[in-house]
Amino acid sequence: MTELKTSRETMSLIIQIPDLMMKYKYTLRENYKFYSHLLNNLFKHPYTKIEIVVKDLNVSRITAANYLNKLSEDGLLRKEKLGTGNYYINQSLFELLFKR
Repeated sequence: MTELKTSRETMSLIIQIPDLMMKYKYTLRENYKFYSHLLNNLFKHPYTKIEIVVKDLNVSRITAANYLNKLSEDGLLRKEKLGTGNYYINQSLFELLFKR
């Protein structure tokens, strides 16, 4: 019975993640000029950092920080300070993955 439950949960995730990604895609497209490459970064892991965006999007540190801070201010990401850096958590994806 446990294997069946795990299979169902996995199938549900397989369906829900692309749905959530599309929701973010439309929100980003409608409200931000910088959405195109950032979407994949936001769904690669349930969190990101300025350094990751700099590397993945080939933008300056200031630009990456501006992108992430704007998304955090608007509630699409949750900003968490850890040590000397900030982590930007895709709360919707995090909850989807870890809601068990």
